[in-house]
Amino acid sequence: MLCDLGHYGLIRFSGPDAQSFLHNQLTCDVAALESGKSTYGSYCNPKGRVLATFLLWRGGEDYFMQLPSPLREPIQKQISKYILRAKVKAADASPEWVLMGVAGKGAAALAQRVAGGETVIRLPGERYEIAVARGKAQAVLAALASEAEKTSPEYWDWLDIRAGVPVVLPATQEAFVPQMLNLDLIGGVSLTKGCYPGQEIVARMHYRGTLKQRMYLANIAGSDSPQPGDKLYSPDFGEQACGTIVNAARSPEGGSDVLAVIQIASAEKGDVHWKALTGPSLRFMQLPYSISVPG
Repeated sequence: MLCDLGHYGLIRFSGPDAQSFLHNQLTCDVAALESGKSTYGSYCNPKGRVLATFLLWRGGEDYFMQLPSPLREPIQKQISKYILRAKVKAADASPEWVLMGVAGKGAAALAQRVAGGETVIRLPGERYEIAVARGKAQAVLAALASEAEKTSPEYWDWLDIRAGVPVVLPATQEAFVPQMLNLDLIGGVSLTKGCYPGQEIVARMHYRGTLKQRMYLANIAGSDSPQPGDKLYSPDFGEQACGTIVNAARSPEGGSDVLAVIQIASAEKGDVHWKALTGPSLRFMQLPYSISVPG
């Protein structure tokens, strides 16, 4: 499968202080990120609430932050406020690069054969993302399209959901702390680094075991499409919501697959409904990683 990832934007951070600046702003361990490597992570407000999730990779001495296009400009503006005297520049790199993804059993061989000289990032679930300079993109896309079936961006979103990778969107900004999104389970949170916005809240939640919500994978039957920010309900919480949809996409197997942050107690009972207690039930599925429940 070949997907156009034009619904993502890119911020490039460059300059001699880029590493230290980002390390002091993000939840992931930027100092440990070697050239040619990538990591998931998040950017939080001072209360530990996630403003954005991202994929971050290092190319030479520059760092590239990939996040949903609607969040690229506001996050770039927000994080730039803290650059002050640091020798680092944040710039919109979206016009310079084309992002595409290949998925499936032959994805690794195809990506290396066609785009061996470009930035190729291995992602969970037999997937590879390719970042190509815009001038070369047409030729690379044509070569990939000759051996892979083109599909919609929603299919890539569905693969992210199945891989248990959350993507915060405008509707869910500041709704979660990183652990609620399982970012600590996919390498997006470092508990050994120094301060960053929200660090005290994130650390307290880990060391005191106060986490009461986690992110789960589920399917909702029917033709209606759940949306990020939709509320979930369970009998043990009555009319008070017990959870929130993080991401949703139509499933090739029917209905919609969702990632949802849910009260652990409600999820363990398994009786959770979309939009109302009388709404469609969530059918829980296994994530590709195990969720650790505190206590």
